[in-house]
Amino acid sequence: MTIYGIGTDIVQVSRVAAVMTRTNGRFAEKVLGPDELRVYHARQARSAARGLAFLATRFSAKEAFSKAIGLGMRWPMTWRALQTLNKPSGEPMVVASGELAEWLDARGITARVTISDERDYAVSFVIAETGQESGTMQTETQAAPAAQTQVQTQPQPPTQTQPPTQTQPPTQTQPPPSTPTPDAPHAPATDE
Repeated sequence: MTIYGIGTDIVQVSRVAAVMTRTNGRFAEKVLGPDELRVYHARQARSAARGLAFLATRFSAKEAFSKAIGLGMRWPMTWRALQTLNKPSGEPMVVASGELAEWLDARGITARVTISDERDYAVSFVIAETGQESGTMQTETQAAPAAQTQVQTQPQPPTQTQPPTQTQPPTQTQPPPSTPTPDAPHAPATDE
């Protein structure tokens, strides 16, 4: 795999709350894809704070993804063309559709995403890669029935560990003469 790009984004949750207030909730419909919107409404129904945190993390993930692929928020990267959903294990996965999925497929771009939130902030980190598939995103042409791009994580082969090596006891090093040490005597001050 070759890194195509890296993107990160941090969102202050209170700013998302302010936009939601200003737009009477339409911001969620503008930014979230259809599957994300269903999850958002379910979480919002349970707790306003959970719904807001979900919206902030998804907004952050879209911004980070747009940076990783080098487009920013311009065609074919649109808010609703990219969704961050969760696998049954809870691991987030990127799902692209439409022209964005075609654009990614034409370039062989896959992506890995991580998201996190606390009370005040949501943060996302995306690595876009090209090359051999391993923990990759399938495009809509590869995942025919879904017509969407999905990240699939394949198990990695176990790494071989080296047998423990015998180490020598650490040698004592003396600091250079110009470096004061805590137990070194200090010259008395003189009044000259």
